[in-house]
Amino acid sequence: MNYLTCADVARTKGISVRRIQQMCKQGEFPGAIKDGRTWLIPADTVKKPLPIGVSDFKAATANYYYVDKTLLIRDFLDTKPMVSLFARPRRFGKTLNMDMLRVFFEKTAEDTSVYFKDKRIWQCGEFYTKHQGQYPVIFLTFKDVKCLTWEETFQKISRLISLEFMRHNELETSSVLSTYEKEQYHRLAGENANEVDCQMGLQLLSLLLHKHYGKECIIIIDEYDTPIQQGHNCDFYSEIVNFMRNFFSGGLKDNPHLAFGFLTGILRVAKESIFSGMNNLKINSILDENYSGYFGFTTEEVKDMLCYYGKEDKFQEICEWYDGYRFGDTEIFNPWSVINYISDKCFPKAFWQSTGSNDIIGEIISAATSEIMEGLYKLLCGEKITTYIDTSVIYPEVQSNPYSIYSFLLVAGYLKVVSVYPQHDGNFMCDVAIPNKEISFVYEKEVLNKTNQNSVSVSINQAIFSGDAKKLQALLEDFMLRSISSMDRANEGFYYGMMLGLCAVLGNRYQVRSNRESGLGRFDIQLMPLTGGIPGFVFEFKHTSDEHVDLEALADRALQQINEKKYDPELRDAGINSIVKIGIAFRGKNAVVKRAS
Repeated sequence: MNYLTCADVARTKGISVRRIQQMCKQGEFPGAIKDGRTWLIPADTVKKPLPIGVSDFKAATANYYYVDKTLLIRDFLDTKPMVSLFARPRRFGKTLNMDMLRVFFEKTAEDTSVYFKDKRIWQCGEFYTKHQGQYPVIFLTFKDVKCLTWEETFQKISRLISLEFMRHNELETSSVLSTYEKEQYHRLAGENANEVDCQMGLQLLSLLLHKHYGKECIIIIDEYDTPIQQGHNCDFYSEIVNFMRNFFSGGLKDNPHLAFGFLTGILRVAKESIFSGMNNLKINSILDENYSGYFGFTTEEVKDMLCYYGKEDKFQEICEWYDGYRFGDTEIFNPWSVINYISDKCFPKAFWQSTGSNDIIGEIISAATSEIMEGLYKLLCGEKITTYIDTSVIYPEVQSNPYSIYSFLLVAGYLKVVSVYPQHDGNFMCDVAIPNKEISFVYEKEVLNKTNQNSVSVSINQAIFSGDAKKLQALLEDFMLRSISSMDRANEGFYYGMMLGLCAVLGNRYQVRSNRESGLGRFDIQLMPLTGGIPGFVFEFKHTSDEHVDLEALADRALQQINEKKYDPELRDAGINSIVKIGIAFRGKNAVVKRAS
């Protein structure tokens, strides 16, 4: 058996030797033995820490548990597109993969092949490994460019460009650069560059590196659309789009100093002409099969990780909470959440929702029609919907085209693809659904908060659960008085969607079904108990705008329909003996609730 000293283990875990000695005394390393004044620890009991928030490839591979994604390099070199765009949700490993590409391709004084010799790419042969360490590389990540104004955004981008020029300080003493070229280098490396200078930054730096090394360079731009989304949220969209258009055009379009280019982001933003005329751009969206397994964790990778940490029995739970994504033809787990789940002693939480802004959902809901809201409520109830998906959707379309919201939600990681039906225009019709429990929590929080339902949903659901028709009627009328506009109540679908959303928070006790065939017709909402000992529910809604219609009689008619159309056999076949039937009649901000059982 191989043993490690406390100092060895301390270096691996990044904590003090004294802490390791304490852990040995407490029995946290099985088989550790006392050897004089120190301890010897069995090597196979020392687990590498999980790479929470680690996007540095060298650190990730040397000091942490690393999921090998290096075959991405092989797949790229098999086709060598001039510029590749990888569109994936946030926290799915984009920055780490881009840093992996930088370390692999970049020519430096350090022998960086040591980081790859035990990885899968090194087993692929000389055709691939001969590219290692052979190119000058420009690397920029915009993932933290989240400023409130264009002025602050430009200052931050300008500083990032300056730091990348400074990282290539070999150009200062280059024997092949002219005095003028060195002056240009110092201008961008310093703090005197104006907006036009920065727009030319990629073009200038690639020229200087090409001349210095005698080799075309690789340009890597990570999270290119983060400042674009911020511009949309903070009203400087046109300024950032104009800057990015010129910035990318100089570096990636018809640039003779470019070997290859890589970009990552959530959206394509192609319609904004940011990549205008770039016929060398290969887009890899979440619907494409290429590179489908390299962003996020595959099933086998999750199983291997659980086995390494001795948590094999948690696979089913981790599937329910963090699985469900489909990139191309590959089933994918959310990597950020999986890592945090294992690190947090396998206690499931909605880890992903706290990693970034969910403002886009709020904007979507504020602009949604009653039909769209009904779709969102159906998703929240675990149903799937069929919708057109445009993978080149842009931020302003949230307001101008409400039907673009499902495209946003899909590419941003809030939906999964269940089925795909390709269209002739290059886009898709897709069946989409909420991927897992974690995202259900995000929807529940954002949808209910944004529709002002969260404050009363608990009380309303208590009334539903107890079958208290009078209390339910009072709560519904109070809710509608405070939250429904005159336009809302003009649409019958609003009431149905409102009730579907209110019932959705019962999802931990009921399977919420809507508008399904049962008996001789289609019920509005059915609550199928997930556990024994609690009643089932059938809802039927009626609506009128006629002031002369008696709501009491209309609610009675809704109850009568439940019985005449025999909406309850499905519940009875499931062994549910106690079934509560509720008919509700709506008019404007008034409701009448009738109950029968």
